[in-house]
Amino acid sequence: MSVFAEALSLVFQPDVIGTVVVASLIGITIGAIPGLTAVMGVALLIPITFFMDPVPAIAAIASLAAMAIFAGDIPGTLLRIPGTPASAAYVDDGYAMTKQGCPERALGLSMVSACIGGTIGVLLLMLAAPALARFATNFSAVEYFWLAILGLSCAAVIASNSALKGIISVLFGLWVAMIGIDTVAGQPRYTFGSIELMGGVSFIPAMIGMFALPEVLRNISAMAEKRRPPVMGPIFPGLGTTLWKRRSNVVRGGLTGSLIGALPGAGADIAAWVAYALAKRNSKTPEAFGKGHDEGLIEAGAANNGALSSAWVPTLVFGIPGDSITAIVIGVLYLKGLEPGPIIFVRTPELVYAIFFAFLLANMLLIPFGWAIIKASRQLLRIPSAYFTPVVLACCIVGSFAINNTAFGVLTMLVFGLIGWFFEENKIPIAPAILGIVLGGILEFNFVTSMLISQGDVTVFFSRPVAVMLAIAVLLAWTVPIVRHLRHRPKKGDEEASR
Repeated sequence: MSVFAEALSLVFQPDVIGTVVVASLIGITIGAIPGLTAVMGVALLIPITFFMDPVPAIAAIASLAAMAIFAGDIPGTLLRIPGTPASAAYVDDGYAMTKQGCPERALGLSMVSACIGGTIGVLLLMLAAPALARFATNFSAVEYFWLAILGLSCAAVIASNSALKGIISVLFGLWVAMIGIDTVAGQPRYTFGSIELMGGVSFIPAMIGMFALPEVLRNISAMAEKRRPPVMGPIFPGLGTTLWKRRSNVVRGGLTGSLIGALPGAGADIAAWVAYALAKRNSKTPEAFGKGHDEGLIEAGAANNGALSSAWVPTLVFGIPGDSITAIVIGVLYLKGLEPGPIIFVRTPELVYAIFFAFLLANMLLIPFGWAIIKASRQLLRIPSAYFTPVVLACCIVGSFAINNTAFGVLTMLVFGLIGWFFEENKIPIAPAILGIVLGGILEFNFVTSMLISQGDVTVFFSRPVAVMLAIAVLLAWTVPIVRHLRHRPKKGDEEASR
């Protein structure tokens, strides 16, 4: 039996299909409720995946994320409250369409664009990942060291609005990764005499706390204005004509999202903003953007789900998370005894292709489930946060306890939840910290291994062609934003003239 046939047989099992359907319904519901994000939904799903086989577990995460990312457009379009950070790029256009009396047209365009963009991302994943994996089998500890540095650099410098705050977040994550017994010297580090910390900080409770608890605290403290969602009309009439007219935006958005999503640490948020900027730059009517124009909404919507799919490329090929969601996925793969990296394509290729097909299935389900959630969105948006916030908090506690069956997991979740809340209140991004926790061990292991092999000679990090290319990529990741900042800094003469 070929690998493709075996992968299809793994996906088209009743339990896997049922899991995908249930996870899709949960994801699309979570995404449609303001205050609940795709990352938080995936984090809350992790404890449930403990009891699943690898294929349904990964398929559930992929389905939930794909649905929740699209559904984040619903509160943004109807109430001008972006459900996800990526939806914020085109929230003004979607809301303007709602005020013009056609919310169903804005949501229909978002839904189909997300489906096409996600499919483009999956196809790129299926084509690029196996080829990159064959190339990566020649990588040594030196290349993995630079890949980890590149992932952290992208997350800290490129993916953050403030490079300084991104660096602070990464350094915090790396410090957390150092807690516990040093695997080389066997010395305890930053354990403060605690036996529970000897094995390091458990990733899942920390991640649940940093992503989910701030949302709970925000919903408790927010005095949200009660708003009435608009009436919804038929979705599909005229949709095909508009999308055919904007076909270049759909394709360009899907490709832009797929390429940006494949960069370690980039993710859908950057992809959506870049795609929106490209749409505006190439538009014949850029002055209409932000006032209900469909070009930016279509292109950025396609980029959203395209990036979500292609973020799995660095995750599966190099073991480097492409975004926050795939950072969580790496933890799940390790829990299931699967080591992400090129070796997974050699040992279990049928499992990798099963993940690809599950992603494709989730994107296909986006149309029927998206139609249903758009029709039901009026009722969902009427639910007060007082009803779902306690449920989310209970899921956080149960999930943190279930990882090791100890109350220390709950304590870890609460402590990291307060840290996450502090980060968000001070505009410090959380994702770089999570990447630091995930990549800290990989970075240290490959650094120490390289130094031991070279007997302390640091030139080993520049002794192989691919390592040199990765080092140049890291250098560009740090210098390009600095050069751009210096070029756009107001000159002294301009400041005096403006006074």
